[in-house]
Amino acid sequence: MDGTLNIALAQIAPVWLDFAATRDKIVASIDEAGSQGADLVAFGEALLPGYPFWVDRTDGARFESDLQKDLYAHYVDHAVSVERGDLDPLCAAAARNRTAVYVGMMERDARRGMSLYCTMAYIDRDGVIGSTHRKLVPTYEERLVWAAGDGAGLKTHALGDFTVGGLNCWENWLPLARASLYGQGEDLHVAIWPGSQRNTHDITRFIAKEARSYVLSVSGLMRDSDIPDGLPHVDRLRDTADAVMADGGSCIAAPSGDWVLEPITGVECVRTATIEHAQVRRERQNLDVSGHYSRPDVTRLQINRQRQSTLQLDDGQS
Repeated sequence: MDGTLNIALAQIAPVWLDFAATRDKIVASIDEAGSQGADLVAFGEALLPGYPFWVDRTDGARFESDLQKDLYAHYVDHAVSVERGDLDPLCAAAARNRTAVYVGMMERDARRGMSLYCTMAYIDRDGVIGSTHRKLVPTYEERLVWAAGDGAGLKTHALGDFTVGGLNCWENWLPLARASLYGQGEDLHVAIWPGSQRNTHDITRFIAKEARSYVLSVSGLMRDSDIPDGLPHVDRLRDTADAVMADGGSCIAAPSGDWVLEPITGVECVRTATIEHAQVRRERQNLDVSGHYSRPDVTRLQINRQRQSTLQLDDGQS
C-alpha cells in the first residue's frame, strides 16, 4: 500500500443562479484539475447554480412575498435534475480526465414536486454517479428554501487505497453523521461549504484529529460582482449584497491535524496536493474511532438509507 493520491480543491464562484453557465465553469475546472494530475477534485456547497444568499438580505421569512416567490421559482428552474441527465457533462469530464468529482448542487427530484435539496454528488473516475447525498438538516435560514434530506447518500467510495466520503457544510458538526462515514472505513473526508474561512479553519483540523483521516474542505466564493444581469429583482439583490459574501477558506488537513494546505481566501483557484495513506495508518496506531477504540457492545449507530417519499407503491417502488 504505497497509497498516494492527488487531491484538488476547486475554489470558484458560480455564475450565480445560472445553471448552464455555472455547469460550464465547473467542467472547465475539472479539466484544469485533470491537467494537474488530480485523482479527485471537490467543489463547494450548492455551487450549481449557487447558494441562496438573498434569503437573509431580503426579508426571506416574510410570508406571501412576491419577491421570495419569484426568486424561489427561478431557483427551481435552475436546479439540477439527475434523472434528466443534468450532470452528464460533469460525468464526461470526470471520465476523460480520470478524475473523481465531489460537487455541491441544488437538486430537484422531478418525480416528486418542486422541493429543493442541498445535494453532494460523487462521480467516480469512470464518470459514474456513485452517490447523491441530500443534506440532512438545512441550516437556519436555509430551511426557507431547502427541504430536509435523508440517509440514502451516506456512503463511502473506494479511491485508490483510500476510502472517501463527504458531508455538506454544518452536517460536518453532526457527530453521528461523521460516525456514519467513519464506520464505513472513511479515511479521506470531504467537507463542502458555501464559503468563508470562519467555517473551515477550526473544524477541518478537528475532524482530521478525531478521525485520524485527511480532510479536504472546499468552499465557494461569492461577491457582488458575481450577480449577473437578468435575475428577478436584480437591483434589489445588488443593493443588499455585500462586496464579499463568501471568501473561500478552502484547505486540506493531514490525519495529525497539521495543514497540508492552509485556508485560501479571496481568489478563484484549483490547487492540488499529494496525500499518503501511510500517514493515516500511522495516526490510527493510538486512535481508531471505529476500530480498536470503539465499543460496539456499548454504543452503536443505525443508519436508515431509504430515500424518503410520501408514496410507497404496491409494487415496492417509491
